[in-house]
Amino acid sequence: MLHDRILVEVDRESGERRSSGGIVIPATAAMGARRLVWSRIVAAGPHARSVQVDDRVLFDPEDKAEVEVQGDTYVVMRERDVHAVAADRLGDESAGLYL
Repeated sequence: MLHDRILVEVDRESGERRSSGGIVIPATAAMGARRLVWSRIVAAGPHARSVQVDDRVLFDPEDKAEVEVQGDTYVVMRERDVHAVAADRLGDESAGLYL
C-alpha cells in the first residue's frame, strides 16, 4: 500500500442482519440512513499513523473502491476515511476504541 492508504477485508456476512424480533433483514433492504461497517485491516501504507494491520475500523463502504485479489474482495481507502478504530494493542490503559 502507498502513502496513507489502507486495505480492509470485506465481511460479506455482516450485510444480512436480524431484527430484535428475529426477522432476517437482507443486505439489499433500503435503509433511511447509510450504514457504517466494521472491517479488519490487512495492509497499511507507510504513512498511516493511527491504524495498524489487524485493527478493526469503522467506515462507510458506499464511497470506497473495491478490489479483488486472488478471489477475495477488499476495500481500498485513505486513513482519513476511517470513522473509528478498535485495537487490542491499546490494552487496559484506554477504552480500546477511539475516534
